[in-house]
Amino acid sequence: MVSSCPPGRPRPSKPTPLTILGMRLVVWKPGNSDNFRIFLDECPHRRAPLSEGRIDEKTGNLSCAYHGWEFDPNGICTRIPQAENPEIVTKNQQNFCTVAFPVQEANELLWVWADLNSPELAQKTALPLSPSIDASKGFVWYSYVRDLEYDWQTLVENQVDPSHVPFVHHGVLGSRNQGVPMAIKIVESTPEVILTKIERKLATTITFQPPCRVEYERIWDEEQGKHDSLILYCVPVLPGKCRLIFQQAQNFGKTKYQLTPRWWKHLQEDSLASDGDVVLLYQQDRIVQQKAKSANWQDIYHLPTTADRMVIEFRRWFDKYCHGELPWRQVGINPESSPINENRASMLNRYEQHTRHCHSCRETLKWVERQQIILLTYFAITVATVAVLPDATRYSWFGLTFTATALVGLGVWAWLRFWLQPKFYFLDYVHQDKK
Repeated sequence: MVSSCPPGRPRPSKPTPLTILGMRLVVWKPGNSDNFRIFLDECPHRRAPLSEGRIDEKTGNLSCAYHGWEFDPNGICTRIPQAENPEIVTKNQQNFCTVAFPVQEANELLWVWADLNSPELAQKTALPLSPSIDASKGFVWYSYVRDLEYDWQTLVENQVDPSHVPFVHHGVLGSRNQGVPMAIKIVESTPEVILTKIERKLATTITFQPPCRVEYERIWDEEQGKHDSLILYCVPVLPGKCRLIFQQAQNFGKTKYQLTPRWWKHLQEDSLASDGDVVLLYQQDRIVQQKAKSANWQDIYHLPTTADRMVIEFRRWFDKYCHGELPWRQVGINPESSPINENRASMLNRYEQHTRHCHSCRETLKWVERQQIILLTYFAITVATVAVLPDATRYSWFGLTFTATALVGLGVWAWLRFWLQPKFYFLDYVHQDKK
């Protein structure tokens, strides 16, 4: 499984909670190491969350916020402040250890091996990496992360279905009049990969590599080697909840890429496109999960066209190799316990789902809020100053220019306050309004 660690983002300086496959984990970096560690987010003492703890300045170990127990990078307890005798710690280190998961960092992502029954396989198993995340081959890329209120299998289904784009993302990524028959050909289908090609002017290959990678590779100019890749990592969080980690890579158009701020791409492209999926898939997911209690997907869906081929192949793969379900019960979770949330503000809460996790967007939001205070202060001071000026000065070139700058500043404040700032928090997405 995978966690975000996007390019250009400062590394977290404190323990950070993360939920994957129903397990609450803590990501942290020892003070004397450049490598991250991932533990179960539970202190063995009283099961308090280690993610609320801190990195001890002297030892570099993870210290629990509840009673100060400390754990080294391997999860072994090294200190109990309340211990009357040091032997309490030294003789019981293995008994008092926390659960540590194998972890790797690759393609600017953190990868955790979530099965503690087979840690020896972590180093032997190849990661599902995209070859396009490679600067030595001339690629540039950026990342986007969002938590979503629907199930993992619904997310994968949606990502391997290119035919929805002109309709769901009309006015954002496409147009409804582009909705035409789509000849999808299954090239390979094995336990390790599903590979398809779309026969159209812009040659496209779609890859599903378990357990989480979906990639679209498009060739724009074969002679010049111009192509881009859309890499999507689909991460199960809880039943009815998932995480999308998105990487867009290209080996052309680098100037535009470098000039466009990442937060702008997130606001105007990625979050907007994701919103279009959310308002449909949230409801679809709940309906399908309810019907799945008494029917299988072949009976629930009607998939008559070649545009549905990748969805069909993924469903067959999921049935054959995963028995149609993720191992929720093995981690002690009832997969039928997810409540329905009808609150669109919660469903499309950009701040909780993305902004607060994203360094670029979070820092830009702080800047936007600071500028509003500065602009309002300037406006108030200017108005007060002009009010006490003599009439001759007030209506002179100086006075009018002074007043005009205050009005322009007020206009900029209104733009920041009512147009830009809300985009970091919540914007409703109504398909009917996309003309």
